[in-house]
Amino acid sequence: MTDADLIQAARTAALKAYAPYSGFSVGCAILSTDGRLVTGANMENACYRLGICAEQSALTTAQHAFGLQHIARIAVAGGDGSGEALTGQHSVTPCGGCRQALLEASQLAGRDFEIICASGDGSTHQRLTLSTLIPHGFGPASLADASAR
Repeated sequence: MTDADLIQAARTAALKAYAPYSGFSVGCAILSTDGRLVTGANMENACYRLGICAEQSALTTAQHAFGLQHIARIAVAGGDGSGEALTGQHSVTPCGGCRQALLEASQLAGRDFEIICASGDGSTHQRLTLSTLIPHGFGPASLADASAR
């Protein structure tokens, strides 16, 4: 699957978002090491803090489909999803909470994930490593000194 295909899958997923409050639709596409694809979209809630981000949605689906340790590549895209096509010119990066969740999966997989961050219209994107997005992150490896249970 090409980068363009992965970005398109994220853009398509964003059109399934439920974003009546912010009006900002985000989609995430995750490709497994054996070529399986899962997607997720943000789901807002009138009680704002109970919403879920696209990355969290996709990570949950990935865990159920093939396991977080088998994630190969990730794309995120976001913008205005109120029409028939996702629009927006600025690349979207995962929020802080999603960076933390992606770090957990990255440490389980034993590799630094590359995340393709794309604009809503797909015209621009940037490749960022997770370690660039969340340097000095706290994850499972940080718990090595905890007492064994």
